[in-house]
Amino acid sequence: MAHALRLAERGLNTTTPNPRVGCVIVRDGVVAGEGWHERAGEPHAEVHALRQAGERARGATAYVTLEPCSHHGRTPPCANALIDAGVARVVAAMRDPNPQVAGGGIALLTLAGVNAQAGLLEAAARELNPGFISRMTRARPWVRVKTASSLDGRTALLNGESKWITGAAARQDVQLLRARACALLTGVGTVLADDPQMNVRGVETPRQPLRVILDGRLRTPPVARILAGGGVLLACAAEAEAGRRAALEAAGAECLCLPAADARINLAALLAELGRRGVNELHVEAGATLNGALLEAGLVDEWVAYLAPLVLGSAARGVFNLPELTDMAGRRGFSLIDQRMLGGDLRLTLRPV
Repeated sequence: MAHALRLAERGLNTTTPNPRVGCVIVRDGVVAGEGWHERAGEPHAEVHALRQAGERARGATAYVTLEPCSHHGRTPPCANALIDAGVARVVAAMRDPNPQVAGGGIALLTLAGVNAQAGLLEAAARELNPGFISRMTRARPWVRVKTASSLDGRTALLNGESKWITGAAARQDVQLLRARACALLTGVGTVLADDPQMNVRGVETPRQPLRVILDGRLRTPPVARILAGGGVLLACAAEAEAGRRAALEAAGAECLCLPAADARINLAALLAELGRRGVNELHVEAGATLNGALLEAGLVDEWVAYLAPLVLGSAARGVFNLPELTDMAGRRGFSLIDQRMLGGDLRLTLRPV
């Protein structure tokens, strides 16, 4: 199963909106076939492994990181493929959170006389697909906020200068996070201040994530670099000026009107829409205003904080804009999931308590 999980990781940047899945078929203690899901619409991990195993799959055990599907999607059900191949036993790391499956694959296998079970290395399997699980169970993406700051929690000088707080190794690591995400989110303030491209660079990937700009009044310039190449969604308020909308759509962006109050977009509505569009993981690179709004709304699932061994001072810009606390009971706690050095910088991975 550990090997199946490693195989599944090979689809980290490519399977969206599908989950990352690996499969290993073992007969008489020897690997007969293996595979992983590579892209949506293409064969699933079980099919690749079965093709490699051939007749050796009969009477074998299949280890798969996610319960085999039991419904017709873009491809036929994998549970049926395993049954037809004569596999005697199926061990899944976790049950499929997709309501269309949700135990149906295990039930179908059992009904056919296959010894089927789930739960082996389940925690590792869940870590591999937090976005898919989130979309299936909460109808919204997994939200990962990335920040790069000094030791005193500052992301930029008061005048906006921020290049570069962290070193090259940390910046390259950010590209890996972008590559695995289905969509990247930023605010119009960041677009106006930095004119970022917000794309994946220096990492081999067959696709670029959808780029999403939170822009209630459509202040994004039609010549902004982020609009180059298309694949941009502008989340705006219904009262946004029609002329601005037409200019941005002519530049290749899609404008999406969402519920808003005082031109402030309802963030839960945005996440729900992204979930409907098949976005599993949403990577956020924004300023303190949007970061703070997401945290205050309880919509941050993970915070990846890159800390550089620098001090920028109290006048510099912070990480989260949040209301003032009057007592410690209102503080927001995080669990430390991972910590590691990247060059001279420290990367912390945290999740809200």
